This record gives sequence, structure tokens and C-alpha cells, in this order.
Amino acid sequence: MYFRKMIKEKIILGVDPGTNVMGYGLLKIINNKPSLLAMGVLLLHKTDDHYLRLRRIFERIISLIDEFLPDELAIEAPFFGKNVQSMLKLGRAQGIAMAAALSRDIPIFEYAPLKIKMSITGNGMASKEQVADLLQRYLKIPNEEMLPQMDATDGLAAALCHFFQSNRPQPEKPYVSWKDYINRNEKRIIK
Repeated sequence: MYFRKMIKEKIILGVDPGTNVMGYGLLKIINNKPSLLAMGVLLLHKTDDHYLRLRRIFERIISLIDEFLPDELAIEAPFFGKNVQSMLKLGRAQGIAMAAALSRDIPIFEYAPLKIKMSITGNGMASKEQVADLLQRYLKIPNEEMLPQMDATDGLAAALCHFFQSNRPQPEKPYVSWKDYINRNEKRIIK
């Protein structure tokens, strides 16, 4: 008997938010296999006005959404640093990117930088260069398509991290008591 295999297709937009450079990467998933769709950066350092930078972030995310029609957004969460002003600006950039996705009804998934690095390299303390190298090898990205800015591969890493996390089997709800265990495992219990 012939069974037709269903083709599952999904696009994930990954974003590394920043107010000087915002990196992004798009993965296309077909039959549970990721491939690079696009990656790039939005350079913002020439714009002095912080609010104009936020506007450009919003417009770029909207244009990526309208062009590639992603199903999900994976975004790097800001890490806690010593400079409060930098944290505030980074949080605003992240919020603007999230608002753009929400305006198009795209679900958002947030990952800590440590989680992203761990997911890609197996080492939460990996360098940006190690992450980029593994992404290049895993996704078979030709050298000429790699960008000098690591922000692009950071955005792509967020997308691939989300792909890995969403394909992990979800653990069952934890048992709350022995009675709960017995009720959910009656067939396994010898009487």
C-alpha cells in the first residue's frame, strides 16, 4: 500500500537584537530538515537618534516578515550586564522586534545567549566564532554567503536553537504523588 508522505514546512526568523547592529537569520524547515533561507544585519550606528534606530528595527522586522512569511520568531534575550543604559537600550530593541512580530500574529520564543550557544555548540561559553563555524558546517553555508558581522550568525543561531528546542520530545507532566504514578502507569504495575 502506498502512503503519501506529508511535507512539513516551516520558516523561523531568528533575531539578535541590538541598537548598533541587529542580526537576523531565517531558516526554512522542510521534512524536519533546516536550511538557510537568508541572513543579514541592520547597521544602525550611523543614526544618532535612538528612537529613529528603534523605528528602523521595527520597519526591518516588518519587511522581513512580509517578504519571508515566518511562522515563528526566535529572539535572543538580553543578558544582564553592568551598564544599565546599555541594558535599557537593548531591551527596547528586543521589545520593538517583538512588537513587530506581534503585529503580524507571529508567536515569539525567547532564548538566553547561554542556551543558544549550548544548543549549537554544546558549550554555553562558546565564542561567536565557534557558533558561526558550527552553523556554517551544519547548514552547509558556502564561505561567500558568510557575513563578517557575527550578529547575523547570532540571529541565525537563535532560529536554529528554536528548531532544536521545538523538536525535542516534551516531557510528561511530572508526577505529583505515588497515587498519580500508579494511576498513569496501571499497565506497568504487577499486581
